[in-house]
Amino acid sequence: MIPVTAFAGKKVAVFGLGGSGLVSASALLAGGADVIAYDDDVQSVTKANAAGIPTADLRDIDWSKIAALVLAPGVPLTHPAPHWIVALAHKAGVAVIGDIELFCRERAKLAPDAPFVAITGTNGKSTTTALIAHLAASAGLDAQLGGNIGTAILSLQPPRSGRVHVIECSSYQIDLAPSLDPSVGILINLSEDHLDRHGTMAHYAEVKGRLVAGVPSNGTAIVGVDDDWCRSIAERLARAGKRVVRISVREELSDGIYVASGCIMRATASGVTQIAALGGIGSLRGQHNAQNAACAAAAALALGLEPAAIQAGLRSFPGLAHRMEELGRRGAVLYVNDSKATNADSAAQALACFSDIFWIAGGKPKTGGIESLRGFFPRIRKAYLIGEAADEFAATLSPGVPHEIDGTLDKALAAASRDAEASTVPEPVVLLSPACASFDQYRNFEVRGDAFWELVRALPGLTPIEK
Repeated sequence: MIPVTAFAGKKVAVFGLGGSGLVSASALLAGGADVIAYDDDVQSVTKANAAGIPTADLRDIDWSKIAALVLAPGVPLTHPAPHWIVALAHKAGVAVIGDIELFCRERAKLAPDAPFVAITGTNGKSTTTALIAHLAASAGLDAQLGGNIGTAILSLQPPRSGRVHVIECSSYQIDLAPSLDPSVGILINLSEDHLDRHGTMAHYAEVKGRLVAGVPSNGTAIVGVDDDWCRSIAERLARAGKRVVRISVREELSDGIYVASGCIMRATASGVTQIAALGGIGSLRGQHNAQNAACAAAAALALGLEPAAIQAGLRSFPGLAHRMEELGRRGAVLYVNDSKATNADSAAQALACFSDIFWIAGGKPKTGGIESLRGFFPRIRKAYLIGEAADEFAATLSPGVPHEIDGTLDKALAAASRDAEASTVPEPVVLLSPACASFDQYRNFEVRGDAFWELVRALPGLTPIEK
């Protein structure tokens, strides 16, 4: 744990007592703060009390004595309306911050020059974050992996010289981190997402852009330039004097890192050199993973790794659970868990990787549905629809794509397996890539993916793929 001493002797309110909230409260207590915590969920309050965290209804406290409100990232900050706790803090003039901000303040006190790699984007954040940590660790560095990827940042080891913190940051977390100043900041891509939280695409992009805007003058801002939003952000950063490394998987750059013919290339004024080859690396299949790998390679170069070490690390990368995760085969049928595809853009990346797909999709729908996936419909042999989005997806798929509404994951897998095995295509793939959030049926995409893996594992005759 990282004890947070920035609020030693001060009273701090903590709201939202899930995983990161509990860790934040404990880290503040360990650093000498006077903590009072609360949650709308009674069970979460009970759990906090059992962990020795003082709790009280924050509607009944004296806000004039509160130095800051530490807010869990999932609590509405601005849209569709501020949560009642945010309104109380604003009325009292109390700063609203999150656990990433607490880390940044502690790093500034302990080791301001310690390497800090922060990653954001609409798609690919988790794979890129895990890959950077893997590259650093395989090269012998002390790499601490956390943030939105699942491990609360304050539960990691404290910043110190030579220790690299590799942190995935959601837009929610960035919104709560005004001091965010990574030595290496990465913005992979931007597309429409989380507009229920941010209101407009312009505001969403502005929040995401803060991560790379916060990179200090001696740091490195790495920005994918294959979409208009990120390209504009890269241009603004360059005009502001930031060191910007542009990334592309669609075009050759004259200055930056790009992917061509399956190789990661670096272009500078001195010429073009190859950093690594991606051919044959199953865990980095597809153009989206080429973008992730290029961003990770740029970060590794910024950390001082040599191309040979980057190549070795890429080849040994096991991949990420729930993201294009090859689970096993039964006969010719390959089963792939892409539960992390919670929007259409993310699902597109999986659909682009295979030709004969028996597609399991659906859940809690996002804005726009799957209309943007029409270009991939010829790859889909049949779709098996689940959750709240089933009727909407069926309407979009009609009449060109065979489909059925199964409702639940177990029924969808049984039907998809039956049809894939009966097909005559040479390489049938049963793909869970929902293009939806999970919250209608599962607590999160991890739980959904785990449920899929358990169902696949129970199939008679399955040969699991070793990782």
